[in-house]
Amino acid sequence: MLPRVRSRTRALALVAAAFVACGQSEREATREPTAAELQPAARREKPLPAFEGWTLEDERLEISSLLGRRLLLFIFNPEVKAAPHVARAISEIAALRGKHNFEIVGAATGSDLATARAFTAEYGFDFPVIDDSSAAIARRLRLRGPLAVLGVDAEGYVIFGSAFGETEDPNAAKAIENQLRSALRLPPIASDTEPLLGSRPLAPTFRADVLDGSEPFDLAAQRGKPVVLIFFLHTCSHCHQTLEFLKETLAELPEDKRPTVVGVEVSGRTHSVRELLSEKGLDFFPVVFDDDGSLQAAYGAFAGVPDTVLIDAEGRIASRVRGWQLERDPPLMRMRLAKLVGAPVPMLLRSNGYSGSEVCGVCHESEHETWQLTHHASAFDTLVEHGANEKVECVGCHVVGYQHAGGFISSVATRELEDVGCESCHGRGGPHLSPTSIENGSYEAACLTCHDTKHSLGFEYARFLPRVSHAALAHVAALPPAEKQKLLAERSRPREDLLPTAAPYVGSAACESCHPAEFASWESSAHAGAVTTLAAAGKQDDAACLKCHTTGFGRPGGFPTSGTAGSHRNLARVGCESCHGPGGAHVEDGAARAGTIVSLADKCDSCVILQICGTCHDEANDPGFEFEVLEKIELQRHGTIEPGTGKPKGTSAGAEGPLRLEARIARAFDRLDGGN
Repeated sequence: MLPRVRSRTRALALVAAAFVACGQSEREATREPTAAELQPAARREKPLPAFEGWTLEDERLEISSLLGRRLLLFIFNPEVKAAPHVARAISEIAALRGKHNFEIVGAATGSDLATARAFTAEYGFDFPVIDDSSAAIARRLRLRGPLAVLGVDAEGYVIFGSAFGETEDPNAAKAIENQLRSALRLPPIASDTEPLLGSRPLAPTFRADVLDGSEPFDLAAQRGKPVVLIFFLHTCSHCHQTLEFLKETLAELPEDKRPTVVGVEVSGRTHSVRELLSEKGLDFFPVVFDDDGSLQAAYGAFAGVPDTVLIDAEGRIASRVRGWQLERDPPLMRMRLAKLVGAPVPMLLRSNGYSGSEVCGVCHESEHETWQLTHHASAFDTLVEHGANEKVECVGCHVVGYQHAGGFISSVATRELEDVGCESCHGRGGPHLSPTSIENGSYEAACLTCHDTKHSLGFEYARFLPRVSHAALAHVAALPPAEKQKLLAERSRPREDLLPTAAPYVGSAACESCHPAEFASWESSAHAGAVTTLAAAGKQDDAACLKCHTTGFGRPGGFPTSGTAGSHRNLARVGCESCHGPGGAHVEDGAARAGTIVSLADKCDSCVILQICGTCHDEANDPGFEFEVLEKIELQRHGTIEPGTGKPKGTSAGAEGPLRLEARIARAFDRLDGGN
């Protein structure tokens, strides 16, 4: 396997390797990081080498032309046995690229053009594939095998990579798809070997010969006793660390509760494995080999080694850990092993930092499950999709403990602290460690640190709480797996009805007298002619379309559901109130101006304005809009900015000046000339 390439790293001075039981000194936890510690370090990953070529459709493609969006690069030889499995996985992933803002490019290497074209047609590739029959691109990328996938961020840096060995198991495609989904931060799919949302799938049974053993190892015969199954490579240093940990930790457990350990060595080099394990004192467990790749396929073990699977006494997969991070995995694994064998679970929280939601979930299983179905659990993925995961002003509200001692640093150093996790609401370590942990059940103050007026439109604590409350969501634990999977896929669905609804709509003409510059700017925009575009398509009477092409459709004072554009000209357009909310209370004589209409000049474009725009510019009607929202907002921005230019107006909004006067004269002539 190719090693996972590191993404941007920051100063690691805050990362504490020590995990201790709760109740120890809080002195380190109170230290705030220095400015130097919070500065981003130089990137360590390698940029994707520039290359170009002719696609199978005879079009020239330069890879540099795709910078600005995430990229999945699929290098494949269509003639190798495992190619169809990876191709099926890529085809499934390809359908999601528009919705999740990434591109796919293939490179058919080491085969002739006709074979490559037939292969891509068979698997329905609708993305460009470069003809690399000479394997020049593969050599430039220094790939060692005929099948590989590289993930590239929007800036052109390689952030993950996987190579795939030979396998003929039909389950491999599904396992590979889940691996790619995880790397691309897409919603996972149900898997036969992946514990998800409280499920414990049955572990695939197998019978295999043991290195230097007389009796084959039979997993089914272990029923009634927990098993630790580890896929490893005998030359892998992280595998050695995992095995050393297991040897030491399992020896501390009561012998009658100690799980059986069995290893699957993925290289198949019998003699080398025997010698190295003996030399390092790690020959304490039976080792089997997977020469045909069937075990790796059965367990979906394609994401690198070590891959440690914890199987309970009923033969079900309780949890699994991919990779091994010394700063994070040992205490988490200790807790999981204790739970697996029914021993008291030690509370191994970081006394000088945040521990992460997975640690909390070992004991608080139902709460962790309900959290996974909320928007909070995918908060950081949203930043990645929008290319905002390196923006300091955005990251803080999408991770745990940002710019606090022991908090989030980067996706490499502290990936366990991504998303709005348990400790975002309950404090560092929750009630076990945090002196500021909330005890009265009111989390409003914690919510308002991020859900403020700049970033969260229409936030009402009492109305929003049920969407994240463990108690309010407790019923989901009893739902069938398919229903949970559906909720997981829909958790990123945009909210609706964020604008106020109490006041009546009055139409954009009522705004002109106080906001003439803004009105003039809006009146020349595409929004003002929204119904005209419907008429051109013969849909001016289609209620489903009028809902987004008029103002206040079906609301008090708004465009009536049975109305026509000709009889409601003031509302037959996407008017001021479509974005700012109904103005009935705002224009009343003597009414308070502040607080009676939604001001957007002080709001975050990508957080708030996107939520407003997204109610109509959604995936069904305007695919990809959310990833272009900043550019689109500039085209519509009005007031003190010239639309589409980013340049300030000659005078402030509402004051008579050359630009305003010119706009008013132009409008007057338009009216006289019938708008031509």
